[in-house]
Amino acid sequence: MDEERLAWLALALTPGLGPKRILDAVLEMGRASRIFALTLTEIEGLRFPAGAAQFLFDGKGRCEAEAEWARAGAQGARIVSYSCAEYPERLREIYDPPPVLWVRGALQLLSRPSIAVVGTRHPSPYGAGVAEMLARDLAARRLLIVSGMARGIDTCAHKGALAARMPTLAVWGTGIDVVYPKENRRLAEEILAGGGAIVSEVPVGTFPAPQNFPRRNRILSGVSVGVLVVEAAENSGTRVTARCAAEQNRDLFAVPGNVTNKGSWTPNTLIKQGAKLVATWEDVWEDLPSQVRIELESEARERQTGGGEQRAGEASASKAEVGASLLPDPVLRPQEEMVLNVLRADESVQMDGILEILEAQLTSSEVFTALFELEMAGRIWQLPGKNYVRAI
Repeated sequence: MDEERLAWLALALTPGLGPKRILDAVLEMGRASRIFALTLTEIEGLRFPAGAAQFLFDGKGRCEAEAEWARAGAQGARIVSYSCAEYPERLREIYDPPPVLWVRGALQLLSRPSIAVVGTRHPSPYGAGVAEMLARDLAARRLLIVSGMARGIDTCAHKGALAARMPTLAVWGTGIDVVYPKENRRLAEEILAGGGAIVSEVPVGTFPAPQNFPRRNRILSGVSVGVLVVEAAENSGTRVTARCAAEQNRDLFAVPGNVTNKGSWTPNTLIKQGAKLVATWEDVWEDLPSQVRIELESEARERQTGGGEQRAGEASASKAEVGASLLPDPVLRPQEEMVLNVLRADESVQMDGILEILEAQLTSSEVFTALFELEMAGRIWQLPGKNYVRAI
């Protein structure tokens, strides 16, 4: 058991201590493990509340840390402290970085260039389709997609990355063992199976408490080079993430929406305030820091020439990297070809009929995304009542 990480964990579990106070104390001590050898007076000299100082001096902090270490190990999670080499450098830059992260899955993802994709829990079909499409197209170019695995836009973002057969990072506001919402249990399993990771700053067993999610949002923006807002109402958690991004000097991107849709209020307002308007993956790509683009493009070239580590299945996913966007693309994805083949130019097919025909081959999400892109590319038309015809 690593004594330094154990000390960070003991501090994180001590009641009455916040991230900034813990970081300041460790900087003053030189290393976290010194906390176990200090006298009560010395601990109080770190400007800790009396109760917190007594908790640590009595050894309760160490006992709690050892028990939590065992619980995390039982869940297949690893403890990453602020002093660990694996701790994401971008997260160190924020005002109040979490002293400890609980991580399940691919630890190396924490240091990858990433973008947070966030938005409402109740998206329109347009918002859901755009979120999944942009996440897929950016992931296909090896930009890590980060989101909170909440209902709605978050879920669509993770699914988009998985559709590109690339890993994705989910930041939870619950313990690493508490899936929230419960219906996303399968998505969590797919994220881990796809080489992704799940991260939390709260102990094992922590249930969804409202105050944990706004705090979680600073991590979403903190680990990322930028934040992409798809749809969000005027008063929403997404605005918290956008504010965090601005405070952390992260790039802010937003997808414009219908001005009559309340879910368009936040992205449209952010665009008026200076956020980059996004319609295609290129709009994000061209605003990435030069060093990030160089790194990702270098990785892509290595993969194309057979160099570097190549995940199983990436070769078959290479078609997804051709450049699907809101602009017409002569090369269709397999899912789009399957949907297009179902449609006719002389007779409309209702949405339910398309889903029924393809239910054994595609998920409903894949069908919705394919329809959206085919329509934006001018390959099909949508008629009233969710009826679709093939463009002549």
